[in-house]
Amino acid sequence: MSKEKQRREALVYHAKPQPGKIKIVPTKPYSTQRDLALAYSPGVAEPCLEIAKDKDNAYKYTSKGNLVAIISNGTAVLGLGNIGPEASKPVMEGKGLLFKIFADIDGIDIEVDTEDVDKFIETVKMIAPTFGGINLEDIKAPEAFEIERRLKEELDIPVMHDDQHGTAIISAAALLNALEIAEKKIEEVRIVISGAGAAAVSCTKLYKAFGAKAENIVMLDSKGVIRKDAENLSAAKKEFATDRKIDTLDEAMVDADVFIGLSIANIVSPDMLKSMAPNPIVFAMANPDPEIAYDLAIDTRKDIIMATGRSDHPNQVNNVLGFPFIFRGALDVRATAINEAMKMAAVKALAELTKQPVPEQVNIAYGETRLTFGREYIIPKPFDQRLIHEVPPAVAKAAMESGVAKAPIADWDKYKEELMLRSGNDNKVVRLLHGRARTNAKKIVFAEADHLDVLKAAQIVHEEGIAIPILLGRKEIILELKKELEFDADLVIIDPMSEDFDERHVRYATKYWESRKRSGVTFYSAKIKMRERNYFGAMMVLEGDADGMVSGYSRAYPTVVKPILEVIGRATGVKKVATVNIMITERGPLFLADTSINIEPNAEELADIAQMTANVASTFGFDPVLAMLSYANFGSSTHPNAKKVREAVRILHETAPDLVVDGEIQTDFALNKELHESKFPFSKLAGRKVNTLIFPNLESANITYKLLKELNGADSIGPIMVGLRKAVHIMQLGASVDEIVNMAAIAVIDAQERERRKKAKSSK
Repeated sequence: MSKEKQRREALVYHAKPQPGKIKIVPTKPYSTQRDLALAYSPGVAEPCLEIAKDKDNAYKYTSKGNLVAIISNGTAVLGLGNIGPEASKPVMEGKGLLFKIFADIDGIDIEVDTEDVDKFIETVKMIAPTFGGINLEDIKAPEAFEIERRLKEELDIPVMHDDQHGTAIISAAALLNALEIAEKKIEEVRIVISGAGAAAVSCTKLYKAFGAKAENIVMLDSKGVIRKDAENLSAAKKEFATDRKIDTLDEAMVDADVFIGLSIANIVSPDMLKSMAPNPIVFAMANPDPEIAYDLAIDTRKDIIMATGRSDHPNQVNNVLGFPFIFRGALDVRATAINEAMKMAAVKALAELTKQPVPEQVNIAYGETRLTFGREYIIPKPFDQRLIHEVPPAVAKAAMESGVAKAPIADWDKYKEELMLRSGNDNKVVRLLHGRARTNAKKIVFAEADHLDVLKAAQIVHEEGIAIPILLGRKEIILELKKELEFDADLVIIDPMSEDFDERHVRYATKYWESRKRSGVTFYSAKIKMRERNYFGAMMVLEGDADGMVSGYSRAYPTVVKPILEVIGRATGVKKVATVNIMITERGPLFLADTSINIEPNAEELADIAQMTANVASTFGFDPVLAMLSYANFGSSTHPNAKKVREAVRILHETAPDLVVDGEIQTDFALNKELHESKFPFSKLAGRKVNTLIFPNLESANITYKLLKELNGADSIGPIMVGLRKAVHIMQLGASVDEIVNMAAIAVIDAQERERRKKAKSSK
């Protein structure tokens, strides 16, 4: 993608469909006059009076306890420098988005138009009663140190400058683990710090808190090694000045055990790496380009333990591992500060989490067979769902033990369960989907590439590395649309309708005729069908010229299903092909089936659909918990429709005893865990969170998923075809660009899974 095109896309993303990245939504009913009377006048007077009696009641009656102010004056924005408060607003909004999706914290961005330290502090102090915490961001040093220090002293709510402490906390966790792997002690290692800004100072202080010795630390600024005999050193630099008679990074690196880079790109040479001690630890965290390129460092020293700030290499030091969860824990005990004990607790929690067995969802997201603690895994991955229930409790406990918690937690199991519920609606599944597809992109046929939205989706999957598109359709239209989209990638374009009936057309027609000649298909009609894009595309997949295919954007579902079933056919042992939709809801992902194909499946077919849907959930790293839905509960009706579902459950209990499935059951009892457990404690679903819903017929499934999508705003991924021989998927008529992208990612993952199973089978 060209820089200009990337620029335009970023601007459109921030401007459309409405400007900005965050908004405020009501949390209480507001539909009736009674609701409004309670929300405002006269009902609002009552909580006002209670808060007037005791200011702490603001946490009980308002959103203060989950509200964090993200405050900047725009003096040190990313790598852009002092661009001013208004220009910093997109970054602060982005921070608010991260707070919400990772920890369900409501972040409100506030840009303050002053570089005067006293005025800035006074402004923050005056608005502080609104918030449960203050996140300072993108404020230049040394002013940032003074601002944070004074606000921490003068406010009774948590204050943290993430630019200082975020990197410090994450890198400290990584450093502790790296030292363990290298079999070195923090008290003994020689550490070089390249950079003397807010992050570098905070990192070094935290390393010292964990045992690093001042005499073993060398810090460098833009002028070179910071020495004690230098003149006019700031207070921060004096603390880390060395008495060693060295001046350059080359000299500092000799026999060093650890390099911490918080400076600029490409300042570390291979020779510098070679001069370091055995098993060197190198954290090159300059962004976007590290102090030494990852591949160059790995090639230079085979014994290196390497981390960067980039997501495309192992061991990403990413602040999102820290600040959402640290504030979550601080807010939940109404901490009056974020102190050293809380930061150190976060470090230890992150370090320890890395050593625990990694959930399958995380392995799937990063395309790993099995992530394990070692040189390429010294810090958790940002999309590790365990972060929300491991880091906040550690921080909260430290707040309680250090005496800054005003609302201590008594029931830790209940608290962890509440934390897990907070992580439901953040589109983790979509990120997992795209992340896994990128690990091994496959050739995917876009059968309707001469439609603008389909070509847009193909462009995205190509530029994001999700898939390798093969474009089917009228070539002249595709080329025209590519020009309009500035999509200049050299991709395969095939027009099955072209006059040239080439060798491939003949080969596909012959293969199709041989498989269908006893079903009334002549060789002539087979050749005609190879002019149709869905037949041609399906044959490409069948013959191995492509790995998967997506279609259905411009045609009704049944007309696309027919050629797919004729050409691809069912997988061995499958009686019925079915479809699954993944709905991204407030309570987390729900797998729904069968949403598009089987109108009135019988009990045996329902059992098969349930088993295939469970396999889909497992593929995405979820432990399937299935509810077989009906209008009745556990034998309350003798109608054939209810008995059919009951029989399907009996079959599953007999043929798949390890599968967590039960029914027949009504939807509300299936989804409401407390209600279910109170009425049906004997059920296999009792005490479990259902994530998979199997409907008794197509009508109920299709209506439900479309209602969820349109009325509840739930994102839908699918319908995912299950039971076919190959990775072919059919989207709904008029699917959006995002839905097409997601369907292409599904096709890639499907192809990856088939390849994996084939290799596993052949290796036995």
